[in-house]
Amino acid sequence: LRNYQIALAEPVFWKSLANTALYTMVVVPVGISIALFLSALIFPLRTSAQNFYKGAFYLPGVVSAVVVSMIWLWMFDSAHGLLNYLLPLATGGMMKPIAWLGDSHIALPSLMFMAVAGGGGGAVILYLAAMGGIPATLYEAARIDGAGPWTEFRRITLPLLKPTTLYLAIMGTIGSFQVFTSIYMMTRGGPNYATTTVVYRIYETAFEFLKLGRASAMALILALIIIGV
Repeated sequence: LRNYQIALAEPVFWKSLANTALYTMVVVPVGISIALFLSALIFPLRTSAQNFYKGAFYLPGVVSAVVVSMIWLWMFDSAHGLLNYLLPLATGGMMKPIAWLGDSHIALPSLMFMAVAGGGGGAVILYLAAMGGIPATLYEAARIDGAGPWTEFRRITLPLLKPTTLYLAIMGTIGSFQVFTSIYMMTRGGPNYATTTVVYRIYETAFEFLKLGRASAMALILALIIIGV
């Protein structure tokens, strides 16, 4: 009980909870929305084209999270990174290089951008499979009644994709609450705890501070939060 008391009284733990919640609230809905948009664009294509895009979008999910983090670490590099090279070119020199992972106000949004940019392949696959299971007769009846593409999507496709969307939301929330690899590889929770998440704080408490009991209390608190969600 003392471990729970210390954990809940620790400002950094509450900061890590807030960072994790913010990360989840941005990455999950934005990621699902992008996956749905991409799936709606891919689904009307012929089968060979669909297969190509399925593989293209799913490929980043096959690569090790450590390798992906190393690639993005280079892209975010303040001195020699790809993003800071392209930024002045895209803005005509109006914007100077940004410390993507060195600024406490930008570091967490940068990690959110990374997660959204490369993590939607599985959602695209599931959405395309779900769209393929919708009876074509529903769309034919809608066209007879004069419905356009947007009306078909809003009145037929979107409602019938609710089970898939719910599944993606639940699994995405669980995964986001457990985000660790990118934090460990890229920021180590900094700067000034701006990117410290709950799982990274548990790791730090257990394996750097050697407070295993306190880390276990934090882990159980996280488990209860995820179960509640």
